[in-house]
Amino acid sequence: MLEIKQPENDTTNKKKFMTPMKKVAVLAGVVGLVGGGVGAAGVTYLENSELLNPVSVGTTTPVKVSNSNVKGDTEATKAFNVASGAVVSVINLQKQQATGAYSMFGETESKDSSSSDNDLETASEGSGVIYKKSGDTAYIVTNNHVVADSNALQVLLSDGTKLTATLVGTDDITDLAVLKVKADKIKDIAQFANSNEIKAGQSVIAIGSPMGSEYATSVTAGIISATKREVASTDESGNSLGTATVIQTDAPINSGNSGGALVNMAGQVVGINSMKLSSSGTGATIEGMGFAIPSNTVVNIINQLEKTGKIERPALGIKMLDLTSISVTDQEKTLKLPSSVKGGVVVMDTIDDTPAKTLGLEKYDVITKIDGKAVDGSGDLRDALYEHKIGDTIKVTYYRDGKEKTEPVNLTAKTSQLDD
Repeated sequence: MLEIKQPENDTTNKKKFMTPMKKVAVLAGVVGLVGGGVGAAGVTYLENSELLNPVSVGTTTPVKVSNSNVKGDTEATKAFNVASGAVVSVINLQKQQATGAYSMFGETESKDSSSSDNDLETASEGSGVIYKKSGDTAYIVTNNHVVADSNALQVLLSDGTKLTATLVGTDDITDLAVLKVKADKIKDIAQFANSNEIKAGQSVIAIGSPMGSEYATSVTAGIISATKREVASTDESGNSLGTATVIQTDAPINSGNSGGALVNMAGQVVGINSMKLSSSGTGATIEGMGFAIPSNTVVNIINQLEKTGKIERPALGIKMLDLTSISVTDQEKTLKLPSSVKGGVVVMDTIDDTPAKTLGLEKYDVITKIDGKAVDGSGDLRDALYEHKIGDTIKVTYYRDGKEKTEPVNLTAKTSQLDD
């Protein structure tokens, strides 16, 4: 039985709580409070009402949202609005593997997966960028590894429209591919900016379909970490393709972003994101180190792929080392270079029947310019050559025994002619 005990120091009201009616009332109040989950607090309140204030119910002010203090669009938002409509998802469809179906008679029936479109399934998904409309056709650039081994291709536009795409051409070395679709549904076209003008620290955004078309037209932000980074490149079989000159960024680039756009704050594409170039051979990616193919390289490749579906590259025909890998002492004593020369490539050998032989290049010549543009390393030399086609004439500036020479040479050889 519950008992109400009066505080020992309270003698003035002790007799009041002993009257039957008062005691019943108090006990009823206690039982009610116990039923509501509050118990002892009710007793304390009745005996010491001056210690607690009653809780006011239904009189609190409701929480409301305020107008945002951020007014107008940020630079990133403006850039996204300009470029996002031209970024698409690319869906790689492949034939299903033949499987056995269990028959009610206990036999296994073979499933034919050789021809029907209904037998195609999504093997992988990536991103792409619409860069051109010509008549009834629109052209899309993506990564070669996004479309590899496909039996059919589809493109998902930013508004949800799905189109059938045709493969125009691919290039393993740069990991680029060109697709085409009917142009009647295409509204937005991307604009390429000169990637030679980008600088480390500039803000960029990456637009694409990370983890596939379910997250199409996602955007991440970051900066340019390096404008020309040399990274190892491999084909789908893991064979080395040498090194590639790429843009490094810390904008998050996830699986599915491959082939998407790296965009400057003006909404121009400065690179095509390529997860393949950010892999270490195991498929793992490194946080904060994404890579993109520079737009200048992209434009050169896609123009050729549109015409011929493949790339034929000119070769100079030399084996070389970057000047920066040579000690200062050897630069002065062996190469006899002026101290003002800080970059270039050192000729270590020449290959017969190539422009290098025609030009008369020799071991320890140091190439510093192509067509007047500085060559600081092998990446610059490769980029300069790949801006030309076979048959073009270029001017090569080089040092021999401390003397600078500039001579023209015709690019008669192509890379496929050279031995590894």
